Amino acid sequence: MDKKKIAEGLLSINAVFLRPEDPFTWASGIKSPIYCDNRLTLTAPEVRDIIEEGLVDLIKEYYPECEVVMGTSTAGIAHAAIVGHLMNIPMGYVRGSAKDHGRTNQIEGKILPGQKVVVIEDLISTAGSSCDTVEVLRNAGADVLGIASIFTYGMEKGLKKLEEYKTVNHSLCDLDTLVDVAVETGYITPKDKIKVISFRNAPSDESWMKEDN
Repeated sequence: MDKKKIAEGLLSINAVFLRPEDPFTWASGIKSPIYCDNRLTLTAPEVRDIIEEGLVDLIKEYYPECEVVMGTSTAGIAHAAIVGHLMNIPMGYVRGSAKDHGRTNQIEGKILPGQKVVVIEDLISTAGSSCDTVEVLRNAGADVLGIASIFTYGMEKGLKKLEEYKTVNHSLCDLDTLVDVAVETGYITPKDKIKVISFRNAPSDESWMKEDN
């Protein structure tokens, strides 16, 4: 697994945007110099192949006992399907909430008590949706080994959430690697890198936008 290669791929297809001079506004209202849309990897076969093979390698290295992969809804579903196919193991996904009709499933796909499961996630920020997925699977009797994700910001809130749920995450790439590659390729300046890292370290503090380091 080469984090730098993954970072290059994500940047090359604009799956990750870095825009310190014109921040994005997240759904939470937070102003952010970065926006991640890993769904774009699905329409870029060369990058997609690197990512899916990387997730397989990650699972084999850190979760060798894995019997089932479960995607988060909705971004993790396609990746879980591809990884399940490559590993020739069952896959499914967990809805954000139970259906209000039919069998009222929240877990789509078959899970047996005690089965060893890895959750497939596209992005770890605050880790809220990932941990919610883990909890649903555990309540269904699954033995959740951990999470395999494409990208992580490495935010303190996310790290604390994972610790709270006694869940481990391994990502193909992280923000620190990505901004290093972005500087090397001239995508952003070293000053911009400082702003992005300052944001990551304190997302609710907008002082990074005023920094002129």
